[in-house]
Amino acid sequence: MKPGNIAYVKISQFGDDTVKKMNGAVREILVKNPKGIIIDLRNNPGGYLDSAIEILGHWINNQVVVIERYYNGQTEKYYSSGRGSLRDIKTVILINHGSASASEILAGALQDYGLATLIGKTTFGKGSVQEYDDLKGGAAIKITIAEWLTPKERSINQNGIKPDIEIDLTDEDYNNDKDPQLDKAMELLK
Repeated sequence: MKPGNIAYVKISQFGDDTVKKMNGAVREILVKNPKGIIIDLRNNPGGYLDSAIEILGHWINNQVVVIERYYNGQTEKYYSSGRGSLRDIKTVILINHGSASASEILAGALQDYGLATLIGKTTFGKGSVQEYDDLKGGAAIKITIAEWLTPKERSINQNGIKPDIEIDLTDEDYNNDKDPQLDKAMELLK
């Protein structure tokens, strides 16, 4: 918890244990009845799509959270299945150019539904779905077969997710233990 009863959660990647850890954090957060929540996705390279979808269920209940569009134009929609227990708590997401893939899916869905304010810099733009095949002789090939879209059908690939409030975190800020992005999030939630 941060001063002013604001919850802060840093998700560094979407791995095997991310959902379990987030579920535990959400239980702790709800007991404290926070004024707001900051989810820090800066420099999160992504990870498992299923983890991001499951975590989105804390805000979004039984709605589309990401769309996979194939090269032939066909689409597949992925839905959240959570309770939406954080839906009514003001949420800010911190993003930067190092936020990619599953972190962009989470940030984009919450932005599309108006459930979070995004602060920072435009994300990386890794919104492609790739298939990996082994070839003879030990070689392999990775082929892009689809792209990820936000619920409002914004393409993530190469575009990234743009923040609602653009603020830089410079090397000088970092070297002086300053974080204007986090400061803005705290200001917004107070």
